[in-house]
Amino acid sequence: MSASSFLEALRAEGLTVVETGDWREHNRNHKGPWGPVHGVMIHHTVTRGSAATVAICRKGHEDLPGPLCHGVITKDGRVHLVGYGRANHAGLGDDDVLRAVIAEKAPPPDNEAGADGNRHFYGFECENLGDGDDPWPAAQLDAVERAAAAVCRHHGWSERSVIGHLEWQPGKVDPRGFTMTSMRERIRDRLK
Repeated sequence: MSASSFLEALRAEGLTVVETGDWREHNRNHKGPWGPVHGVMIHHTVTRGSAATVAICRKGHEDLPGPLCHGVITKDGRVHLVGYGRANHAGLGDDDVLRAVIAEKAPPPDNEAGADGNRHFYGFECENLGDGDDPWPAAQLDAVERAAAAVCRHHGWSERSVIGHLEWQPGKVDPRGFTMTSMRERIRDRLK
């Protein structure tokens, strides 16, 4: 999918999309390939405030340069595009989980970290403290559902192609505050 097709797919799914800077060319492709892409990964940011969250996800930080995802989903339900191509969001994860995503089966428990997730997943970071108490507004959950469904619809994937970071890499907890099972059910219903 081209960057333009990505933007069109998100808008066609009814999302409000904000294009941030040179997002179409902002990537980490010089560090390795992007693709083949097999799924969508959902994260929470452990940040507060939309402007600061988008800036961090676009620029990264000292230990991890940006972009840290492709789109940032803020509490108001807007999707801010910050990069396209390889992004520092998934890291190394379980190759058994990758095989399950490709086969569109339920992911097994993640117990190793050897497969390059930055190569194989679209990433959406969601503005949330990730403490289990910070609320997930209805508009934001709706945007997560629509954004994942937009990518799945374009590729002809089912909801089984959408995972949380916690299902990919041992020790990760994101997204915290809703279950990926419930989100996949929402995505499944939207794709019908």
